[in-house]
Amino acid sequence: MSPVLIVGYGPVGQVLALLLARQGHPVTVVERWAAPYPMPRATVLDGETARTLAVLGLGDALGVIGSPVDAYDWRNARGESLLRMNFAAPGAYGWPDATAFHQPALEQALAARAAEPGIRELITVHRGHTAVRLAETPGAVTLTARTADGAERTLHGSWLIGCDGANSFVREAIGASVTDLGFSHDWLLCDVVPKRDAAVSAANTQICNPRRPTTTVGSGPGRRRFEFMRLPGEPVADLDREDTAWRLLEPFDVTPENATLARHTVYTFRAAVADTFQRGRVLLAGDAAHTMPPFAGAGLCSGIRDVLNLSWKLDRVLRGVSDQRLLETYQPERRAHALDTIEFSVRLGRIVCVTDEAEAAARDAALAAETMPDRPVSRPLRAGLLHLTVGTVAAAPTGSLMPQGRVRADGVTGLFDEVVGVGFTLLTTEDPDTALGDGVRAALARIGVRTVRVVAAGAAATSAEIADLDGVYLPFFAASRARFLLVRPDFHIFGAGRNARELGLIVEQLRSALEVRHSPGD
Repeated sequence: MSPVLIVGYGPVGQVLALLLARQGHPVTVVERWAAPYPMPRATVLDGETARTLAVLGLGDALGVIGSPVDAYDWRNARGESLLRMNFAAPGAYGWPDATAFHQPALEQALAARAAEPGIRELITVHRGHTAVRLAETPGAVTLTARTADGAERTLHGSWLIGCDGANSFVREAIGASVTDLGFSHDWLLCDVVPKRDAAVSAANTQICNPRRPTTTVGSGPGRRRFEFMRLPGEPVADLDREDTAWRLLEPFDVTPENATLARHTVYTFRAAVADTFQRGRVLLAGDAAHTMPPFAGAGLCSGIRDVLNLSWKLDRVLRGVSDQRLLETYQPERRAHALDTIEFSVRLGRIVCVTDEAEAAARDAALAAETMPDRPVSRPLRAGLLHLTVGTVAAAPTGSLMPQGRVRADGVTGLFDEVVGVGFTLLTTEDPDTALGDGVRAALARIGVRTVRVVAAGAAATSAEIADLDGVYLPFFAASRARFLLVRPDFHIFGAGRNARELGLIVEQLRSALEVRHSPGD
């Protein structure tokens, strides 16, 4: 019996398998396709997702499979700017806020990581196996998968995670209903590879032209994607033709003479979220749990955010240092955040998907007086495993993501995750030897929290200290009015304390939430 079964081995399933394997847990995967899908789907990674991939050892690969994007422009039919998102490189998490990438190359990099010694022994992948039956018994899940020739394989696991996409078998098998937000359109997708031996722009632009809303984005080095909205009454069969694709690409100086049309296909986006992300020992992640319009570039990023959240909780449950109630925090944390992201994507989509001339003119006038709303990746968790200070409300910066900068410790310089590592971390501006009482110190040790003091860039940092080389941490402490920040393994801040008393309350709440509860008679 495998501790964890995963259905679906796209990027979300791959990342989950690697996150668990790097913590020492065997994983068995069922994937219906015999080989990885050769065409790109997602095209952008945010800085938080890049940070997760770097933790898995893919930091160097990101510069090969992707190109940083400096901005996301929204223009009207005349080419005038309506909105603009500016992206920092590096951003708040130590990586570019947006990277245009080639998904097949990312999947190859993940597969190569999974094939490395020490990891490959823990990940078993059954390709060409379609999940057909699922049953849960006390303490276990049984999955039946069928090959193309009709042979069946039965697998047993302690937990099962459905990463099997928008048409998820797992979601259907557990009877999870779906809330549809009622925003859906058909678009012609064209992936283009220029023939010229020249750099290809990674710039992302939405052309809000009511005569044909159009998207043009980078999709990794040497590649570009164009998407054209299907107009009201336009037959899908007429749109999904190679000659139609070339006709629509020609105004962008993309022709058969200077480019290869790697793919053209009509796809339908949908804005929807599963009403439950967990039933017993079965959980959903990625598109199995939520689907969204592409305009925020957040679909894949949301799925990777799911499995990062889930992986450290599964790790604790599998090691027996937390009981399974810890996994009950997964849905309230991730569903609310995913819904925020979907709603943001819909809001952007309603700006783009306008085909009425008068409505477009009114939109343009209204947007001239607006500013771009905050991107949802910066929004904090609102519920779940957090230190609650007022009723059920988490006070800032609790629930927010901890930023990342370059630090130095013991002569080693690099991003925080590289130098210090990943896990529960207590960051403090105080000397731990004098600021922490024996009780707090013992509780931190029991739950596996490392303590790190942050000092100024010019200080000589010891092994228990980090020098804040980029001025990221000390200003964050000052803005938070905190002396202690307790950070979770997924980089979210569990709680912020102004003094030793508040820190004691924060640590006690975390200890209570994480430690196994024994019932009477155990």
